[in-house]
Amino acid sequence: MNSVKLAPLLLIFVEVAKKRSFTAAAKQLGLSKSAISQQIKRLEEATDQQLLVRNTRGVVLTAVGETLLARSELLSEQLNFTLTELDSAKEQPSGHFKVSVPPFFEKDIVVPALRQLSLEFPKIAPELIVTGHWQDLIENNLDAAIFGGNIKDTNYRALPIGEVSEVLCASPRYIQKQGQPANINALAQHNFIATPWQHDVLELFDEQQNKHSICAHHCAKVNTLQTVLEMTLNDMGIAFYPEFLVQPYLASKQLIQVLPTIKGKAWSFYFLHQYKGEKPIHITRFYELFRHFFYQRK
Repeated sequence: MNSVKLAPLLLIFVEVAKKRSFTAAAKQLGLSKSAISQQIKRLEEATDQQLLVRNTRGVVLTAVGETLLARSELLSEQLNFTLTELDSAKEQPSGHFKVSVPPFFEKDIVVPALRQLSLEFPKIAPELIVTGHWQDLIENNLDAAIFGGNIKDTNYRALPIGEVSEVLCASPRYIQKQGQPANINALAQHNFIATPWQHDVLELFDEQQNKHSICAHHCAKVNTLQTVLEMTLNDMGIAFYPEFLVQPYLASKQLIQVLPTIKGKAWSFYFLHQYKGEKPIHITRFYELFRHFFYQRK
């Protein structure tokens, strides 16, 4: 395949896939609907794969199309930022870029986002603070912060990122020894591994989002999710764990999900900054990169 010839087709595909509409993509790109359709057809012929399926409501991505979108979206974003940089009279951002993030976002979200940010803005030196506690931007000299939960009453700007749900997990050996809980009430008879944000009364939600509360017996309390994971893997009890983080352990059967239709509280996460007007370009870019890798991980 000639990647140079395919690049424009990929950019058009990204626009169609994101908007789920040939008409909306054509309007955004300033092309005719038929021209958009022809370019998508050329891309499908070049890749020998069906990427989109049309229906009465618009466009549906095939599994291959979803994969291609995940891989191509950054290409479109990078091109847009490259052109923005060329048109901008502003100086290239430089110096320390200090940001605080929760402990479990580093590996597949924050670090890839910072790596891409550093490639696009090579004069920036990232400084990462990993903490589960509230960090005041001014007091800690932060450019930005990722925070989950209830936002304090501040003058900072809070941009939404998304939600993280918690699921109940245990090791197969623990379940073999203690038994699989038959229902929510049965959970009260089990050992729980708790984090500081979990209390003696646990809030649980069923598929209809009905709230249930149970009194939990905490066999251990720890202050990091990594320790929760290690204790759970070592058969010490049942624990809440962020759904998107636990998937590899569920897939490898190192852990099993307890009461799969039940979830814990969904935590909302925000991107905090202190700019009242237009944000510096690298702050905006980091927010977009963080959201990209966040949703890719989910």
